[in-house]
Amino acid sequence: MSPELGLGTYRVRAAGEAARTALTVGAKWIDTAPNYGHGRAHRDLAPVLAEHPTVKVTTKTGFYPDGRHSLAPADVRAQTEDSLSVLGRADVVFVHNPERSAHDRQQLHHNLRGAFAVLEEFAQAGRIGGYGVATWAGFINEAFTVTELIALATEAAGSANLHLTAVQMPVSLVMADPIAQALDGGGPLVHARDAGITTFASAPLHGGELPDLMTPELVNLVQPGSTPHTAAFQVVGACPALDVVLTSTSTLQHWEDARAALAQPIRDARLRTVLDVLSAG
Repeated sequence: MSPELGLGTYRVRAAGEAARTALTVGAKWIDTAPNYGHGRAHRDLAPVLAEHPTVKVTTKTGFYPDGRHSLAPADVRAQTEDSLSVLGRADVVFVHNPERSAHDRQQLHHNLRGAFAVLEEFAQAGRIGGYGVATWAGFINEAFTVTELIALATEAAGSANLHLTAVQMPVSLVMADPIAQALDGGGPLVHARDAGITTFASAPLHGGELPDLMTPELVNLVQPGSTPHTAAFQVVGACPALDVVLTSTSTLQHWEDARAALAQPIRDARLRTVLDVLSAG
């Protein structure tokens, strides 16, 4: 089954307008963060979310609009309170790029445990649906594994009744390791899915840069006659154990093109060929 398409609001200038566009064509997930849109994304989204009470919303804790990053429990608590007061709800609160909080692995895990403990309180009180980790390099750099995240969340919860519900990571032709690992039956996406954790792919177009980086030969290798935009999404759509793909777009045409591409993923054999060519340089 192909992953569903969700709206990511990173680098989207008018988050509210983009959300309205996505919702008109059935988007079920909107992803945001307190620092997106120079701190305006939450306020832009608030009225749209109020009008659409069934759409699921994910936000984050960690980064501030001024560039500061903190996972101190007091900051996690205050930032989550602020997010809830503006957005009205949060189905998932992601700990945002926790690898930024420490260079020492032991300290990083300590920071994560502390953040999870705060978010567990919110979840157990019914104020958020759950929490997770949205990372750019944490899995790639082996700063943590899914198994370790589950263990830290279990410690934070004090029992097996934990609310670690989602992980988010970049998945694309540039950040292709999760795809290759999942094809072989391993890696963070598979481990998360096996644990009942919802998996999100961010940056499928690598910040919009990927289509310009793709050669005609690579596009034809993915799907003869395709376009770079479509081919990029067809690769991500073929990634096993992936639930939601987040795309940052404000136009209806780009949204429809991405959704159509995800619905027509390439076959595993072709995907392996593409990955082999990329790994060979």
